[in-house]
Amino acid sequence: MKTNDSDKTVATDRFFSESGSAARIAELIEPALEGAGFRLVRVSITGQDGNTVQIMAERPDGSMTIDDCETISKEVSPLLDVHDPIDGAYRLEVSSPGIDRPLVRPSDFEDWAGHEAKIELKELIDGRKRFRGFLEGFEDGEVRIEVDLGAAGKFAEHTGKAVIGIPVNLIDEARLMLTDDLIREALSRAKKGKALSDGAEAPVTESEEE
Repeated sequence: MKTNDSDKTVATDRFFSESGSAARIAELIEPALEGAGFRLVRVSITGQDGNTVQIMAERPDGSMTIDDCETISKEVSPLLDVHDPIDGAYRLEVSSPGIDRPLVRPSDFEDWAGHEAKIELKELIDGRKRFRGFLEGFEDGEVRIEVDLGAAGKFAEHTGKAVIGIPVNLIDEARLMLTDDLIREALSRAKKGKALSDGAEAPVTESEEE
């Protein structure tokens, strides 16, 4: 994909957006993470009472170490304590995105082209909300992915596999599929210092709030 400087800025912006308390936390911590040299991947809140706040992050080159997780935890904990974006006590977890990572930026689809992913949409396209196939990159505001169309649809005049374009603004969630090829690639990148350390996670911290 050929891009100019403005295209690159857009390509590295997150299209994924959280909701509720997770959205408030993301808005609060993202500038602090960027200032510390990291990129936010995703914020999620789990537990029946929303008692675990998980922050996924990485460096711009995709790397993430345990020390990085601890740095982020120390960076964002005071912000969360002061602004109190979630009711009640909670646990804070900071981690890398993992090998079967969420894809939250247009650049992610370029970085992991050739690997299998699953995409869930906000609305139906040609009667489908879920697509699974091999990434072909990102171009003109669309994720390019090779999928098995099954029955013929508007994307092709025949059945079988075809490369289609999915508008990024219609994507609700996208994630890499855990395959042997992906594991080998992730390990290779990690050895070269260009990718995440899978499973890197900072010690869990508890909020003071009761």
